[in-house]
Amino acid sequence: MPDRSKDMITKILNSPVGQMISTWRMSEEGLRLGNQILQENDNLGEAIVRAVKCVEDDPAYVSVGYGGLPNREGQVELDAAYMDGDTLGTGAVISVKNLKNPIEAAYRLSKKNRSCILAGDGAMKYASYEGLDYQNMLTESSRKRYEEELKVSKQEEIRAYEGHDTVCVIGRSREGSMACGVSTSGLYMKEPGRVGDSPLIGSGFYADSEAGAAAATGMGEDIMKGCLSFSIVEKMRNGMNVQEACEKALREHWRRLERRGYPNNGMSVIAMDTQGNTGAATTLEEFPFVVAGENGCRLYVASMDQETGEHFLFVPDKEWIKNSKSD
Repeated sequence: MPDRSKDMITKILNSPVGQMISTWRMSEEGLRLGNQILQENDNLGEAIVRAVKCVEDDPAYVSVGYGGLPNREGQVELDAAYMDGDTLGTGAVISVKNLKNPIEAAYRLSKKNRSCILAGDGAMKYASYEGLDYQNMLTESSRKRYEEELKVSKQEEIRAYEGHDTVCVIGRSREGSMACGVSTSGLYMKEPGRVGDSPLIGSGFYADSEAGAAAATGMGEDIMKGCLSFSIVEKMRNGMNVQEACEKALREHWRRLERRGYPNNGMSVIAMDTQGNTGAATTLEEFPFVVAGENGCRLYVASMDQETGEHFLFVPDKEWIKNSKSD
């Protein structure tokens, strides 16, 4: 069994500069590629965009990019955002269709001072003007799954896909610059035009090179009832260590929702402080995330005891990796 000692894992995660952290196992290959860029030329923007694009391009992952599961009308709608922690420049595209790599558009928009968050047709026109690639994002596999869902469910009874997994990537350059990028196709069978937390600054992501960076994944409607990512960064700004900031911000937010009768639909967060130390927390039983630095990539798991609410991190063993259903 893996060693689940919180103190031991926290020491492991106090990793070197030039580090990156990302959500879910699906991000591992992309983070490896992004980390290689970061280690070789310290280009933080390029590293984060490359890491996210790797997930966007892989049809095996049905909650991001190509192959993402569609909305109620059978269309794949995509959201993405990027934030530069040096300038606080933020770019986002919302409800775009058939844009091959939404993170590319978000990254370019983050360099603009005005009109930096675009939705629908406006976002797609901007991407076309920038010469970004378009393609049909609905794969045969996702189309068949959608059609099967229609056969067995009445339209008003269709439930959102439970694996609402946004890919989030946070990075820090050798010079201390910080940034984050996120991308998602959102909830399966969502209402057309639905927007979750992912492209919303302060909710799905936040980066400030003077304080740290954080990002969230899970049920967007729950996450955006509070500025969860911003809350984590502010706790680090006020001196709290990164792991404690993740746990405390998530616990406070979850309890606010609990008091109002909301169920635990699943929320997870990752964060990094200005020294490259990383943290993660979840309301799920298990939430995999990946950390990369000078010594390569490594998979970790954040967990919350569903009875006591205790948070802890562990390094998964081969048996866990073999049996895990978490992407």
